[in-house]
Amino acid sequence: METSSQLDFCLHSWGANSYGQLGQGDVEDQSMPRLSDSSALQNRAIRAINGGGGHTAVITETGEVFVCGQNHKGQLGLGHSTDILVFQLCPVPNSRITNVACGWDFTLFLSDCGQLLACGSNAFGQLGVGQTVTHSAELLVVESLKKPIVSVAAGLRHSLAVTDSGTVYQWGLGLFSHAKRALSPHPVPPHLSSKEPSLVPGLDRRISRFVTAGSSHCACLTGDGDLFLWGSNKHGQLATTEPFLPAPTVLRRPVMDGEKVNNVWSGWTHIVAQTESGRVFTWGRGDYGQLGQRASTSTDSKQQSAGPVADGGSLKVCIPAEVKELCGATQEAVSSRGAGMNTACVETVYRQTSSSHSSCLV
Repeated sequence: METSSQLDFCLHSWGANSYGQLGQGDVEDQSMPRLSDSSALQNRAIRAINGGGGHTAVITETGEVFVCGQNHKGQLGLGHSTDILVFQLCPVPNSRITNVACGWDFTLFLSDCGQLLACGSNAFGQLGVGQTVTHSAELLVVESLKKPIVSVAAGLRHSLAVTDSGTVYQWGLGLFSHAKRALSPHPVPPHLSSKEPSLVPGLDRRISRFVTAGSSHCACLTGDGDLFLWGSNKHGQLATTEPFLPAPTVLRRPVMDGEKVNNVWSGWTHIVAQTESGRVFTWGRGDYGQLGQRASTSTDSKQQSAGPVADGGSLKVCIPAEVKELCGATQEAVSSRGAGMNTACVETVYRQTSSSHSSCLV
């Protein structure tokens, strides 16, 4: 007797929903997981979900992108600026999309041929298409990136990309004001002040393979397992004594017991890293519990005073701490907006004639 199998995907979402970014057909906030209107996604397997300030993008296994939520700057790439309350197919001409990075009010699309497309606000040069475009509801090619792109990331108002040769580019003015205050009277480096892709210095002898971004910081993982960090260190997310790092600085391996880093994820103001043995470390802002570490009733032993900073306070150095409960985890994701204002969950249900299995990926 021939057996048949079927793969169904159900999308659950909850949290802030001011612009319909939960894809539920309304703008009501949800405190509990609720099914999104996934009729447009029927019979499509979901590969990944990414969220911006008020919009959401879903990638299917076939390379299609479905979007919903805030669209006042055209960040959904639909050719108009009307908010969308349920998921709608984003028309991407002649390309399959492998990754989407959502910034605050802009979106970057990476195609299977390594081409980078962008839409939404360009007020800070975050689209990488020059200064004449203020915003775009149409997908624009980032033409100055000549080599195929393999990784892309979006922060609040800045962007990052890695080419297939391992070179890292940055653009957008999201870190400019931080850099100007920290580096004055010295000039701000080009990669922190350019509205078009600019080569990130300090990584020329490394083969980079992955980038991620927070609201005002950047992270790059190299092929040999080193993690480089730069940008604002307001919440200790760079694990250094400096309030701002203008160029990539390697995270010393001894802080993670000498292990290489295999994966890294960035929240708005915190970082999660997984080592080669599967151990998970977190550091940065943790006042909403986003580090997964037990709060101490006494002085935090994972922070060390690094002396006074410009505002008269004291900068705390957040040392990466292991979250032992997550050792061996096969997949992680973090919310990059604020303290995590909304969340989406894909429930994968494998139906067979003899058994069923369901799992939830957040």
